[in-house]
Amino acid sequence: MALIVQKYGGSSVADAGKIKNVARRIAQTRDKGNQVVVVVSAMGDTTDDLIKMAHQVTGRPADRELDVLLSTGELVSSTLLAMALRDKGYEAISLSGAQAGIKTDTTYSSARIRDIDPARVVKELKAGRVVIVAGFQGITEEMDVTTLGRGGSDTTAVALAARLGAEICQLYTDVEGVYTADPRLVPEAQKLTEIGYEEMLELASYGVKVIHPRAVELGELFNIPILIASSYNDSPGTLIHGGALMEVRNKVRGVTYDLDVAKVTVIGVPDRPGIAATLFEPLAKGGISVDTIVQNASIENITDLTFTVAKSQLTKAMEVVGPIARSIGARECVSDAKLGKVSIVGTGMQNTPGYAARMFRTLSEQGINIQLITTSEIRITCIIDEARVKDAVRALHKMFELEGK
Repeated sequence: MALIVQKYGGSSVADAGKIKNVARRIAQTRDKGNQVVVVVSAMGDTTDDLIKMAHQVTGRPADRELDVLLSTGELVSSTLLAMALRDKGYEAISLSGAQAGIKTDTTYSSARIRDIDPARVVKELKAGRVVIVAGFQGITEEMDVTTLGRGGSDTTAVALAARLGAEICQLYTDVEGVYTADPRLVPEAQKLTEIGYEEMLELASYGVKVIHPRAVELGELFNIPILIASSYNDSPGTLIHGGALMEVRNKVRGVTYDLDVAKVTVIGVPDRPGIAATLFEPLAKGGISVDTIVQNASIENITDLTFTVAKSQLTKAMEVVGPIARSIGARECVSDAKLGKVSIVGTGMQNTPGYAARMFRTLSEQGINIQLITTSEIRITCIIDEARVKDAVRALHKMFELEGK
């Protein structure tokens, strides 16, 4: 008997009919003799609707209260799914994140899981029940509800799989797997049958929305195979794992993009020790995640410092950085929210020259100006005008011949 953790996204449980379909799929897994733990997201657009409602009540919802509010979406879908399974004759029980023993830090809206006490889940499994856990949420030592941020149900599922020693974590959604590019944007994009943790982490961190990066990190840390597949059909999906990949490979595995990019530039910064820490430590304390950082060469001990954040955090970032910029004697602080990023990812690039040059030439031929560049061993990312991002993806997918993978 295998223990399998499954996760179903919001589109998969968007209405009563889809919840019944998910119950049928879970029943099939249970009928094969498996123990099953299921993690669910909120139904459809519930989370977005709750956020809108909160902002109709107040312009600045309190972080704690907002997390409590948003956590209710997953409670609704988990209880309805448990009811659907019971109606089919299967013993099932729904648990909140707190009841499932998911303990987090105190960072509201983007909390991290500190530990999981699996006692309640194990008890219910031993009683022969399918355990339905509300994803995206946990509880602090002070018994306050927290949420894990967008895509947090993926993290919940992989964390539970790791803590319970599951054989595999299956993430079911409205797509059939991981593609060489967004198939809605590039119809020629090919589905990958398998991919390594490292490449998947880069793809997820730089625009692929089928899995949250923190879920990939946990999968790699605890060596949990992760399957991404459709909840609407039996297509085999994409397996994320740490073993050697068997398929013949193009050195570039995928092209990804992200439109959630804003740039902040502090102009005329005194170039002296400690300035970077003075700027970035308050951002970190404010829960603002900084991505690309570029500092120009110093001229007469004066430089410009640029960094990127998510568009949703731009206002907060400017509120933090503006006063600091004035206090350190910088000339001004400006921002640009009309940016995006496009990336190519592949482990085969790290020991082969020429990939950056081909990427830059392709963008140049499309008349696309590169504002910032950031790289890792297996990724090259360019920050460009958001209006040209989709053109860039199509051109790069063609340049690196990903249509025939």
